Amino acid sequence: MSTKPRTATVERNTHETKIRVSVNLDGSGGYKVATGIGFLDHMMEQLSRHSLIDLTVEAKGDLHIDYHHTTEDVGIAVGQAVSEALGDRKGITRYGSALIPMDETLSRVALDLSGRPYWVWKVEFSKPKLGEMDTELFKEWFQAFALHAGATLHVENLYGENNHHIIESCYKGLARSLREAIAIDPRKSDAIPSTKGTLGGSL
Repeated sequence: MSTKPRTATVERNTHETKIRVSVNLDGSGGYKVATGIGFLDHMMEQLSRHSLIDLTVEAKGDLHIDYHHTTEDVGIAVGQAVSEALGDRKGITRYGSALIPMDETLSRVALDLSGRPYWVWKVEFSKPKLGEMDTELFKEWFQAFALHAGATLHVENLYGENNHHIIESCYKGLARSLREAIAIDPRKSDAIPSTKGTLGGSL
């Protein structure tokens, strides 16, 4: 089993955003997050805490326009950092899933760190905003994360009424799925978890 630290730092600089993300996949769930969007900060903190991935996110974006670019680009950068930290993905459990209850809400997340990006989103909200954040932007974050993490990601809200509970249960579901999927399998710690001997492309 490799003792190489599973860490990565990604910077994304465009005319719309300037973002720096650092991850340690073998951390303890420590975080330092500042995106300028309070609710997004809260979700990134939940992602870190429940995945046990140490996470630093520093983002400055064109919030005077709206929250779209910052939210999407944070998803891109976090996904890229996770993918880079995974390296060749040798030894990982690869799959993870979670059913997350939050009061009246229940959400299901299933994840395959396959190297093949795919994404299914079955989440609906009854209100267009949570505080000042457009609820449609959560879809953009999860899509950006899945595509850039090289993950097959299915997110489904089974039922719920409170919009805060619905989206928070989705992020916690992703966190718990990641925690399971990135774990090193002690029985196959030196093997790629695929019969093809590589992840990405085909099965």
